[in-house]
Amino acid sequence: MKRLVASILFRVRSKCLRTLFSMSFPFFRKPEVGSEWAPNARFPAFRIPASDFDVCPAIVRPHLFFGCMLALFGCSAGPEQIPTVKAPFALALPAHFSPPNLPEDSPMTAAGIELGRRLFYDPILSADSSMACASCHLPERAFTDGRSLAVGIKQRQGRRNALSLANAAYQYKGLFWDGRSASLEEQALIPVEDPNEMGHDWKAVEEALRRHPAYPAWFIEAFGIADTSELTRQLAAKALAQFERTLISADSKYDRVMQGDGAFTELEERGRQIFFDTSEELPQGECGHCHTPPLFTDQTYMNNGLDEAPELASFHDKGRGEATGQYYDNGRFRVPSLRNVSLTAPYMHDGRFATLEEVIEHYNQGGHPSENVDPKIRKLHLADIDKQALIAFLGTLTDSSFVNNPELDDPF
Repeated sequence: MKRLVASILFRVRSKCLRTLFSMSFPFFRKPEVGSEWAPNARFPAFRIPASDFDVCPAIVRPHLFFGCMLALFGCSAGPEQIPTVKAPFALALPAHFSPPNLPEDSPMTAAGIELGRRLFYDPILSADSSMACASCHLPERAFTDGRSLAVGIKQRQGRRNALSLANAAYQYKGLFWDGRSASLEEQALIPVEDPNEMGHDWKAVEEALRRHPAYPAWFIEAFGIADTSELTRQLAAKALAQFERTLISADSKYDRVMQGDGAFTELEERGRQIFFDTSEELPQGECGHCHTPPLFTDQTYMNNGLDEAPELASFHDKGRGEATGQYYDNGRFRVPSLRNVSLTAPYMHDGRFATLEEVIEHYNQGGHPSENVDPKIRKLHLADIDKQALIAFLGTLTDSSFVNNPELDDPF
């Protein structure tokens, strides 16, 4: 019985703390710019959910304030505090995709996903509260940012283009353009301390999250921690990864047609045949060898002839070679997924191509020579109608339900 009472009091006090700050916010000082409370034009660091105002806040706030003070400081839960972690979340997986490899040490829960969603959109993770993960991964752009190179705090320019996070759950051969991170949990830790991205320090982030009026309760609900000292960067990374694994895009026109629902236009079908090299009458596009369905990537790293290199050490950005230390990996980069590619311009690791027309012309011309350029990079001899057809087919990979899914959007 004592254990049960302790657990209930612990959760009640956590809930009161969250509600107290959301509905009694006028009792507290105005946030200072530059703190984790500082507002931001697109991602305010703190907003009050409308659902918290079930009754008139003018009537409730005084009573709520003192009631929460009593619950928070007038009761002692004793040494035993036993919060409950929610049941595992059943991720909705498309039947025409192979199941992803999900980590056993971080089972997905509804609470973990929601916490990750909030962290993803909250600029509290950046040093000056000006940027969130979503600043470089916008839902309407299939979780890219529309820039050639990512831009971080204080308008610092990053090294590479922001990759789409669509179907990140299925990536098992490394993340980033160079594949340097083995998992989403590992990847989530890096941008926070990158000086050209969020420019923060994880120790300071942990302290900010522990002081926050709501995050301790969310971490308790998601991970069952018994004390704010257990709120760590590792748990934040797990929450972010859980949310990112829900970013599944599998309902494009291409998917529906391949399942017998609808048909390609004549131009789209021409482009499909060029893409997959299925016609003896049409030129071969050599696209489907690397951009294989259903993910439209084979998850390898290749040199696609972007730059001429007399020797592999001369690449300005060594790409995969920088991560592996292998000379022959210099100049190789991740083969990105082409799902939603019409929304993810500009293209390539450095965003050098502004349009799909430029991308196709690069491949049509056969790229530039170097020692490890992929043998599939050759002149394609595409006519203008063939290029138009390829672009039409690529348009069928756009998943409107994915980019417009409110469950993936800003929760604040």
